[in-house]
Amino acid sequence: MRIRIVGAGAMGRGIAQWAASAGHTVELGDVRAEAVTEALDFVASMLERAVAKGRMTAGERTAAGERLIPLADPWAAGEDVELVIEAVREDLDTKAEVFGRLERALPASAVFATNTSSLSVTRIAATLQDPSRLAGLHFFNPVPLMRIVEVVPGAATRPDIPPALTALVESCGHRAVTVADTPGFLVNHAGRGLVTEALALLEESVADPAGIDRIARDVLGLRMGPFELMDLTGLDVTAAVIDSIWQGFRHEDRLRPSYLTPNRVAGGLHGRKTGRGWFAYGPGAPGPAPEAPVTGDADRPAHVPGDGPRAVALRAALTAAGATVGAGREPSAEAVVLVPVWGTTVAAAVAAHGLPADRTFGVDPLPPVGRRRVLAVTPASGPAAARDARAVLARADNGAEPYAVSVVRDTAGSVAQRLLASVVSVAASIAERSLAAPADIDLAVTTGLGYPVGPLAWGDRIGAGQMLELSRSLYATTGDPRHRPTRWVTERAQLGLALTDPGTTPEACAD
Repeated sequence: MRIRIVGAGAMGRGIAQWAASAGHTVELGDVRAEAVTEALDFVASMLERAVAKGRMTAGERTAAGERLIPLADPWAAGEDVELVIEAVREDLDTKAEVFGRLERALPASAVFATNTSSLSVTRIAATLQDPSRLAGLHFFNPVPLMRIVEVVPGAATRPDIPPALTALVESCGHRAVTVADTPGFLVNHAGRGLVTEALALLEESVADPAGIDRIARDVLGLRMGPFELMDLTGLDVTAAVIDSIWQGFRHEDRLRPSYLTPNRVAGGLHGRKTGRGWFAYGPGAPGPAPEAPVTGDADRPAHVPGDGPRAVALRAALTAAGATVGAGREPSAEAVVLVPVWGTTVAAAVAAHGLPADRTFGVDPLPPVGRRRVLAVTPASGPAAARDARAVLARADNGAEPYAVSVVRDTAGSVAQRLLASVVSVAASIAERSLAAPADIDLAVTTGLGYPVGPLAWGDRIGAGQMLELSRSLYATTGDPRHRPTRWVTERAQLGLALTDPGTTPEACAD
């Protein structure tokens, strides 16, 4: 296939390298001639690096380089061009001008694709004489390494174009997901679940950024915590995406931005690229403050009230680690009381069951991926009792390393539960609106965001019923509509279906 790429910046040159390496002839044009030269030099260096790393042979490198054709004029006639991929700046007027000129220069048979990450594909297409020839083809940076592409049909896109683009993407070694033309498309939309909830936890002073990141990594298994991720992406970029998606979905509560970000952006605290964001970077920059050492009495008796499965599991784990653990309704006079909370607060358990407020604490019952547990304290907690409770939780059995124990402020569901509930709920809301298929949601998120598992499959690991219980408890405890249960999770819990199951649709029942 002969492909023309207009825009020789970071995205354009990455797409050019990807397509040429896969065997396609690639024309590369830009209004700045020097940008094309720089892009070709960059691609040549990347191909050379691929040879050095054994990812391609010298012959393959030479052939790929020969398939790259610099254009002196990006609007040149091209009767053989079958596909144009636009990769210019994110501005509707600029993209409209690009496609308008291409429409006059190229045959009507050429398919147009925009690499927009934030603009409406339908609005871009509406500027053309023939809007049916254009679709979205959203790559991620760096293109050769981020092996996921969103195929986005606009309202007027011809029905044959999305499957053709999907076939092209997958023949070149990437995975393609078909996504509705909605704010943020799929990956950016799904990614709001983590960062918006992390910001909400920080607003409420549940934990500091470093503490939330530790829990995200060690309990949930994320490669990076949400605040590290915002610093890497750039808080200016993250804040703009959060705002645009929230506004695009007409102020949907589940996507609500935080008041914390605008001032940081205005102050130039954008993250790694400015040397300081949520954390400091560069030579001599201090890292996050280390965690306080565990200093309490690990031999102090503990009491885990209740006979539900979470209480039973916590008692068994602590007993296996050699702790003295009591059961039943009444704790001893010396015991610290450890309550496994699920979408509720420790304060509510104290009030409901008459537990001693100064020595009752919450424990997150989510099984940690790493060696970390989470202890929640209330305003009534005694500091000495909290230190002892932390020491008890740090105990490990069979000679294993002790657990790290994060101490957080009491909140409905604690930190990891709220992050997970938000991730799953945002993905479920995408599925219930039919913006993308469940399998595509999980594929796009694991590939594009690096989560250890797709959000719907993650919910299935916990169980649809437990995820519904968690959402209901969060909503009932806080009254915040951001936590309301989704129809997708509610129905599947009630019907015994997996969250990854697309289910039966009315269309499937038609003759």
